[in-house]
Amino acid sequence: MGIKYWEFEDAPLKDKLKNVNVKEVAKIFFDNETEAYRFAVLLLEVKTKRQMKLKDVPKNIPIATAKRYLDYAVELGLLKHEDGAYMLTDRFSKPLRNIAAYIKAWMEEQKEEDLGVEFANARVEKQQKRGGKLPSVKGEEKGAGQPG
Repeated sequence: MGIKYWEFEDAPLKDKLKNVNVKEVAKIFFDNETEAYRFAVLLLEVKTKRQMKLKDVPKNIPIATAKRYLDYAVELGLLKHEDGAYMLTDRFSKPLRNIAAYIKAWMEEQKEEDLGVEFANARVEKQQKRGGKLPSVKGEEKGAGQPG
């Protein structure tokens, strides 16, 4: 988690509250550009639609990854998970009051945000499957063609 000094300082917070965006929300919790992008996509989707189920996850984010990020947002107090849907909430602890104020201002701000511009260096394509079993080809016997 990449919580920076400004979240705890009142003067920088007042300046940040003038132009709230989801990128700043995501960058509070993730230093990695790709992770922050995915987290921002999911938060923005929940904010836009008022709630989101896993079946409604954008196609460029794997379901398992989305679930991990959404559950993390629930742990943080950004979202709540009820009846299979994720929704915005604001349950924050006192030490994170300025983070909470910034996120709440972002939740209430109604403006278009272009994640492609805000996360220009993020990998946005779906990652190829790593490891696991290869699909078997019909008609081949197990072990055929392998030196014994």
